[in-house]
Amino acid sequence: MSLDPHREGAKNAMFCLVHWTRMEQKALNRRVFVNLQVQTRFVLLLSLTSDFAQRSLMEKTAKAMPIKKTLTEYLRLWFKWFLDPVGGFFNRLGITPNMMTMLGLIGNTVGAYFLARGEMLTGGLFVLLMTPIDALDGTMARLRGESSDFGAFVDSVTDRYSELIIYGGILYYFLSLGELLGGLLVFGAAAGSVLVSYVKARAEALGYEAKVGLLTRVERYLVLAPSLVFNQLFIGLGIIAIFANFTALQRIWHVRRQTHAKMEKQEI
Repeated sequence: MSLDPHREGAKNAMFCLVHWTRMEQKALNRRVFVNLQVQTRFVLLLSLTSDFAQRSLMEKTAKAMPIKKTLTEYLRLWFKWFLDPVGGFFNRLGITPNMMTMLGLIGNTVGAYFLARGEMLTGGLFVLLMTPIDALDGTMARLRGESSDFGAFVDSVTDRYSELIIYGGILYYFLSLGELLGGLLVFGAAAGSVLVSYVKARAEALGYEAKVGLLTRVERYLVLAPSLVFNQLFIGLGIIAIFANFTALQRIWHVRRQTHAKMEKQEI
C-alpha cells in the first residue's frame, strides 16, 4: 500500500510545528521563571534597602532626651568658690560630712519648733541658715574623696525628714489656731514635695532620668524661707502646693517620653 507523499509531508510539517511550539513554550516558561526570580530578588533588595534607609533616617533624626541640670546643680557650680573653702575648713576641724548632714537635720528641727510656737521669723531664719549647710555635706565628702552612694542616700533621706519636720511644725501651728485652709495648704505642699522626690527616685531606679521641673527642693526652700521670715505663709504654701505637684506631673510626663522613645527604638 503506497503512502500519499503530500499527506506524509503535511504530517511531518505538523509534527515539526507542534515540536517547535512546545520548545518555544518551554523557552518562554524558562524566561518567565528567570524574570520572576530577578523581579523577586529586586523587590527583596529594594525592601532591604528601604528598610535600612528608614532605620538610618530614624536613627539620625531621633532626638535623645536631654539631661537637664537642676537649680541645685547650678547653684553648686556658681557657689563653688564659697562652698569649697568653707567645706575644707570644716574638714580641717574634723567634722565629717555625715556630721554636717545631721547638723542640718537638727537645725531644721529647731526651726520647726519655733514655727510650731508661731515664731515665724526665728523659725524662718533657721530654715534659711540650714539651706547652705545642706550643700556643704556633699562638698566636704567630695573634698575628702569619700563620696559614696550610701552617703548620698543618707543625705537624701535626711532632706526628706527635714522638709517634713518643717511642714509638721507649720501644721501644728495652724491646727492650734483652727486654720483649716492653712492645714490643707500644708498637706498639699508636703504631698507635692514628697512626690517630686519619689518620682525622681522611682524613675532612676528604672533607669530613667527625672531631674526636670519648676520646683525642686532648692526652689521650694527659696519660696518657703522668705514666706516664713515675712510671715506670708498662705502665699508661700500656696505656691509650693500648686507648683510642687505640677513639678511631679512634669517629671511623670518626662519619664513617659523616655519610655516611649525606648519602645520605639526597640521596635526599630
